[in-house]
Amino acid sequence: MALRFITLLLISANVVDGIIGMNWGRMSYQRLIPSTVVDLFLQNGISEVKVFSASENVMKAFSETGIGLTISIPNESLKDIMSTNDARSWVQRKVTRFLEDKVDIKYVNVGAEPFSPSFWNQTFDGAVDVLRLIQDALNEVGYGSKTKATIPHLTDVLKPNHTKPSQADFRDDIKDKMIKSLQILKENNSPVTVDMIPIYFVKENNVDTEFAFMDGNSTYFVVDDNGLNYTNAFDFMYDSFLWAMKKAGAPDLKLLVGQIGWPTDGYPDANIANAQRFYKSLLPKVTSNRGTPFRPGVPIDTYIHSLCDENKMKTKFGAFQRHWGIYRNDGEPKFKIDLSGQGRDIYPATAKGVTYMPKRWCIFNGDKSNLTKVKYEFESACQVGDCTSLEPGGSCSHLDFNQNVSYAFNRKFQIQAQSEDDNACKFDGLAKVVPENPSNGSCIFPVDILQAEDIVEGYFTRRNGERLPRVSKLAMLLPLLIIFIAFI
Repeated sequence: MALRFITLLLISANVVDGIIGMNWGRMSYQRLIPSTVVDLFLQNGISEVKVFSASENVMKAFSETGIGLTISIPNESLKDIMSTNDARSWVQRKVTRFLEDKVDIKYVNVGAEPFSPSFWNQTFDGAVDVLRLIQDALNEVGYGSKTKATIPHLTDVLKPNHTKPSQADFRDDIKDKMIKSLQILKENNSPVTVDMIPIYFVKENNVDTEFAFMDGNSTYFVVDDNGLNYTNAFDFMYDSFLWAMKKAGAPDLKLLVGQIGWPTDGYPDANIANAQRFYKSLLPKVTSNRGTPFRPGVPIDTYIHSLCDENKMKTKFGAFQRHWGIYRNDGEPKFKIDLSGQGRDIYPATAKGVTYMPKRWCIFNGDKSNLTKVKYEFESACQVGDCTSLEPGGSCSHLDFNQNVSYAFNRKFQIQAQSEDDNACKFDGLAKVVPENPSNGSCIFPVDILQAEDIVEGYFTRRNGERLPRVSKLAMLLPLLIIFIAFI
């Protein structure tokens, strides 16, 4: 105990403030151009960013900005890195040439939660071998001290149903792989990365939702864990991971939070008020260096998930997967959040230079003479547009029948750039264009921004390093069909 106390004192004597970073995903039909987004990071003082798309235009936008960048190797690309030469080639294409262009690449994420059985349909067992190959390639070209490889893990790499952090351990089926990966990280002074979803944690564990927040209102406590008290999900999950690392022989490695946030739509308790409350207590915790009960006084670099909503994101966990953004797709902040971590009651900076399409909307004309046709056009619109806000608990779940259909029609209309040539607001004679905003209470009928760059067709593109989908359009439509039928 005395040795642990001395170690913590030594660590605390040399600490720097915990860093508030940001995740930036680009799975949207209309999306801000990279230079606009990078300017947004600079305006808000965000010093570290993780990108899921390391395409050339994205990478070049970060040149000479001083922003530390994390880039990712998608799970499905891990199989393409099987040898030393493969790793050398990847590092040359994705790291070396951009470092020479003065892009500050700080981390390489090997996979995206590759051992997570709940998020993916499969696990990617080769991730640890790729971790070794990539880090060795970085070391070989002299960048190993500057750019570190790591593997981001969801908390489901831990055994389920532990009731105290000290009971946590890695799952038996991956424990050998976890031990091996931690050894590689230890050898290279690289961090361990954990991704957290507090809103999902409390629902899955049937815990009071208040436990997801850090402002002390929870009635749920873990009080008997070697004298350490836990009053929120962040500390519980973080220290559970630390205990598992300790049992795997790596008690002193840095553990950073690669992904944490609060969605604002498409799920019970996923709303703007709760998101604002969540960040108001999380971010000051990060910059205060309070640490956690098991590792007090130690800074925790934490990446917010995420910058903007992504209306093409997979929805296996739920519709809320498309609503993580602290900003809407147009760069307008949804709520007050102090990204400096000082806890001030302020809005973040707004994106500059954004151009919108004309202020007009496509709505249902009210013709219910053929409900079969209406149902078909509704379904077709939701196959193209994002209708997740209509789902139970969503911001548009209170709409009536006509408004539901109008919402779907408008989403497709905007995604098709309000195009008259493409008959974007025809819907077999069931729709009309109006200049009046049909938004209703919390339900916003958006007018999208003008498209400023080409979007690769399909949900995700491997070429740009994006994340692949794991859910069919049919699966996404089922909740919406229930909504439609309920209003007939």
